[in-house]
Amino acid sequence: MRWRSYVAVGDSFTEGLDDPYPDGSFRGWADLVATRLAAEAGPDFQYANLAIRGRTFPNVVAEQVPMALAMKPDLISFAAGGNDVLRRTFDPDALAARFDQVVGRLRADGADVVLFRFADVTPRLPGQRLIGPRLAVVNRAVGETAERHGAILVDLYADDTYLNSTLWSTDRLHLSAAGHRRVAGQVLAALGVGCDEQWLLVPPHPEPTPWLSARAADLRWAGQHLAPWIKRRITGRSSGDTLTAKRPLLGPLPPQPPR
Repeated sequence: MRWRSYVAVGDSFTEGLDDPYPDGSFRGWADLVATRLAAEAGPDFQYANLAIRGRTFPNVVAEQVPMALAMKPDLISFAAGGNDVLRRTFDPDALAARFDQVVGRLRADGADVVLFRFADVTPRLPGQRLIGPRLAVVNRAVGETAERHGAILVDLYADDTYLNSTLWSTDRLHLSAAGHRRVAGQVLAALGVGCDEQWLLVPPHPEPTPWLSARAADLRWAGQHLAPWIKRRITGRSSGDTLTAKRPLLGPLPPQPPR
């Protein structure tokens, strides 16, 4: 096993929303990957997760990338830009150029770097005409950067299984526990490490929802999730403003809480 240390960098996707432990903290795909790598590497394996929900690409680069570089891990996962796609200030050319620079820095010390082409979230969200093209720009930049710098690419966008709503939480933006397991399985497959086959099983699609029930669900979603998100944008706040990283230092994995 060539990875003795792993640092996860990013936003809510990497922090693990919405895959909760019984105590209310979040697990997520990165914790699952780390647990599997630790099983392969033994007790000397170390893991840090610097990801914080709500962070935009510039936030991740300014706050987390220097920390990750200072730790000098064998493996880094980098996923950022999803929150930027939802902002009116989104600048695709600037993000693409900066993405390439950052990955170059991460690779310069010899670490293996995992990158992601994001799954398509537009079928479940309003503003498809705006979000879709922006997501395509970010995914194209990720793919080109991975090829240029020899990074490991996990292409979630190419996997139609993510069109299945059971892989997403009730907010329609973050992965469910099943979604995180699938991402973990795909990351481990890209690394050439085996995983629990259950993680990659395709769950059945839910039965079609009657029109009136679907509209009622849309209204509940708008009240519970969309309205608070709009309020945060108006007030310049973020869901992660008061939070710190759940695993800010490289260290061995503790025993996992029961599920």
